[in-house]
Amino acid sequence: MVILSYRPIQDFTATHPEAKVSMDEWFEKCETAHWTSFHQMKRTFNSVDAIGKDRYIFNIGGNKYRAVVMIHFTVRTMYIKWIGTHHQYDSINPLTAGDY
Repeated sequence: MVILSYRPIQDFTATHPEAKVSMDEWFEKCETAHWTSFHQMKRTFNSVDAIGKDRYIFNIGGNKYRAVVMIHFTVRTMYIKWIGTHHQYDSINPLTAGDY
């Protein structure tokens, strides 16, 4: 998959350095994946959830962190819309997080 971009991970791990290893592992698994559907992705990340509007929620680092990602399987592209702690996730709307 093509992930646009690594910057949200850099920004998040700058303030949460304990998350860097987990975030990098997640990024690498996504980057090397060849998913064409949610069902294929679910085999890699059993805890990922589809929430609509091409958005998916990933639990990262033993569910300490969450990522809201927009995925277009037909063009193999992922857009990281939001990354935060599990606690921070409770205060956002994942369907609009990261929209400008």
